[in-house]
Amino acid sequence: MAGLATLLLLADGRLPSGGHAHSGGLEPQIAAGRVRDVGELGGFLRGKLATSGLVSAAFAAAACGDIGRASELDAGLDARTPSPALRKASRAQGRALLRAGRAMWRLRDVGREPHQPVALGALASAAGLSPVEAAVAAAHGTITGSASAAVRLLGLDPYAVHALLARLAPECDRIAALAAERYGDPVDDLPAAGAPLLDIGAEHHATWEVRLFAS
Repeated sequence: MAGLATLLLLADGRLPSGGHAHSGGLEPQIAAGRVRDVGELGGFLRGKLATSGLVSAAFAAAACGDIGRASELDAGLDARTPSPALRKASRAQGRALLRAGRAMWRLRDVGREPHQPVALGALASAAGLSPVEAAVAAAHGTITGSASAAVRLLGLDPYAVHALLARLAPECDRIAALAAERYGDPVDDLPAAGAPLLDIGAEHHATWEVRLFAS
């Protein structure tokens, strides 16, 4: 089994996997006036954890637990992602994550462009991490990317944003534990929580001629 340092490496926002180019759906929500300060950012991040965070954590844990299910899990994520723009963004991040992972570990084949949670589970498996550790990395990444984007988009105090992340850490752990309990479930029984505003926002965002983030 791998150690804590390996988990920290996988969850590190500085991992060259392209995550810095994505706001996790935050940019269009800011443009719509739904997120304007740290308090509203907190509501956005809690919503993400409860929906896409739970789904991502469950699928990352499932892929880590049995990488042989990668293709089936990938199809399951496609069915849970109604927005073409979000599917494209997830696969772009999955491709970039695999590129980074291949430089560090020997990976099983999971296809050229898997969804990001499947790619994350593949890396976690190759690194010797457990399904619950894969789920922690997935849930953590769901909120930290958007939090970082908020500093750039809104000019928020980075200390206040990280204080918010610290307050959300127990909820992040809870979501990850809940997701990891399901890692052996059939794909159709895994979490399928949706966030329609993220889907709608992503489709609008994809039409913008000028934007700071890819998604």
